[in-house]
Amino acid sequence: MYRSFIKPFLDGLLALVGLLLLSPVFLLVTLALFMANQGKPFFFQRRPGKNEKIFSIIKFKTMNDRKDAQGNLLPDAERLTPAGAFVRKTSLDEIPQLINVLKGDMALIGPRPLLPEYLDIYSPEQKKRHLVRPGITGWAQVNGRNAISWQRKFELDVWYVEHLSFALDLKILLLTVKKVFKTEGISQDGHATMEIFNGNN
Repeated sequence: MYRSFIKPFLDGLLALVGLLLLSPVFLLVTLALFMANQGKPFFFQRRPGKNEKIFSIIKFKTMNDRKDAQGNLLPDAERLTPAGAFVRKTSLDEIPQLINVLKGDMALIGPRPLLPEYLDIYSPEQKKRHLVRPGITGWAQVNGRNAISWQRKFELDVWYVEHLSFALDLKILLLTVKKVFKTEGISQDGHATMEIFNGNN
């Protein structure tokens, strides 16, 4: 009952309330990133959702599009703008995903939606993370976020799918608030965010 009906209803309701309450912050961040990123405050990217259905995730654009002499994008750490670094550190870059929740592409809580190219290299066990809608925050995020290994992250994602409940979602929500204020686990050592997943070998 909770997984199929109550959770989607609460997601939509809370996402709408969240957007309304955060609208002043939303507008301020949009303006700041508009100026920092040459008129491009938003970042759109294809991600797999529930049952691996592809959708376009919406985030604030925290990195510019600077390229090297060969036309390749510079490393993430070199493209992260000061405004973008602040937005990422405070997790404000996640606010536009409330629109994805309203559209039904995402949930407030669930495994984070990753890149479509990872779909072919997941193990059968890891693929279970796509049995539910992806979330803005999740069990892996409150247990290390980008500072833990891919293997550990997927183990936590699958554990969440198998134990999904209102009590667990409430716990994750409260822990997320704590993590945001403490700005823990935002990046992995040596990376601006998280290293690329290259499979299980």
